[in-house]
Amino acid sequence: MSEYRRFQPGPYDEMVAAFRWDVPDRYNIAADVVDKHDPDQLAMLWEDWQGNERRLTFADIRDMLNRIANVLGELGVVRGDRVAVLLPSLPETAAAFIAVYRMGAILLSLSQLYGDDGISHRLRDSEAKVLVTDGNNRARVEGMREDIRPLERILVLNENGSLVDGDVDLDAAMSGASTDFPMVDTAADDPAQLYYSSGTTGQAKGILHAHRYLLAHNEFELCHDVRADEIFHSTGEWAWIAGIVPGLLGPWRFGVPVAVLQRQGAYDPQQTFYVLEKYRVGNMFTTPTALRAMTEVKDPGAQYNVKLRIWCSAGEPLNPEVISWFKSQFGIPVFDYYGLTESYPICGNYPTVEIRPGSMGKPLPGWEMSLLDPVSEEPVPDGEAGEICLKARSNRTTLWGTGTGRRTPRRCSVASGSTRKTWPAATPTATSGTRVAPTTSSSRPATASVRSRLSRRSSNCPRSWKPPRSRHPIPNGGMS
Repeated sequence: MSEYRRFQPGPYDEMVAAFRWDVPDRYNIAADVVDKHDPDQLAMLWEDWQGNERRLTFADIRDMLNRIANVLGELGVVRGDRVAVLLPSLPETAAAFIAVYRMGAILLSLSQLYGDDGISHRLRDSEAKVLVTDGNNRARVEGMREDIRPLERILVLNENGSLVDGDVDLDAAMSGASTDFPMVDTAADDPAQLYYSSGTTGQAKGILHAHRYLLAHNEFELCHDVRADEIFHSTGEWAWIAGIVPGLLGPWRFGVPVAVLQRQGAYDPQQTFYVLEKYRVGNMFTTPTALRAMTEVKDPGAQYNVKLRIWCSAGEPLNPEVISWFKSQFGIPVFDYYGLTESYPICGNYPTVEIRPGSMGKPLPGWEMSLLDPVSEEPVPDGEAGEICLKARSNRTTLWGTGTGRRTPRRCSVASGSTRKTWPAATPTATSGTRVAPTTSSSRPATASVRSRLSRRSSNCPRSWKPPRSRHPIPNGGMS
């Protein structure tokens, strides 16, 4: 069991009664996921599609990230600057992420799967000062330079002859950099991470999270039930919140080592089973899309010696047939949970609570949730669909200033963007009138609450809601 855990799965009412938010005034993600751990403790087991392997301790990660932080500092990166990272799933990628947090700068993580227009939009909209990429992706950026003029420097890892005038060879720069870099003193409310939404209504919107957003990911204690003597694996790419958090930050916060596979090309479910077997993975996160792809593999339970204890999924509805298939193959259920780019998992299933196939479970402790009528904004009767709504304290940081002409983050009236998910209220997915007792006994006093409406169909905030001013927010970045 991890020494850093505060809560354990148990009967649902007991989990809710015991839960308390604990948000320090001063907090930096880098200190929480790397610095506090035994330097000799295993952090990552990495392998690529060609079979190359690396084994890294927290000391290895710390030295690497400090070298990168020193390189960035020499280039003039300071608190609040946006640093974009466009890299595959390498140990250096993880180190670059955490170096940015350590400096008090803001990380913009980019996917190699984005089209050139998507990358250009995010670099331009975020006004990224520096881009960290590799030789394979460097040429993509050159054609964008007129559109991304705020970008001052490009650092290239594994450059392989791809450098352009003014570029920095990151490998060479790191080799001469110090392995010491002082942690920038950040408030828990200071911005740390800029994710971009999928852009289903117009261009992708920037969602700015504070350092404290990691503290709100209580699914690792209550759904995943993470243990320091297990290996954790996630199939998500490190560009989205469902990639970085379960792939790195969530497990590392509790000292849990991660197994990482650097893929080439499209997702291959057999590679996942290979990793699970080879590294004896005990805890896993993946998406329903990946799970459905795995069901196409013939009898994997007989082909692979998989020893998973916990298997969780989020990102879209998980159909009961997939859950049943996995139970028949591996003898364990899949724990589905629900969250947003703007937030964290706010509803989930637990190892200690009965699972109803097709349900996304019950509200995670710490959240008060209800199903409301979209017109009257009153609780819906049993058997009717409603919007999932939260009692939420006000936000400090929300939408990045897309389309506003502003150069700074702007506040939305209640939610960062808005996302709605409607379900028949009487189905196991969500029960009408569900309530979670407010867990307002914390290291910070409770504040007035409002209901925040979540809607995938509009990026506008509800016109009637005005948040109260709050000096004591619960952990959030974009939503809560």
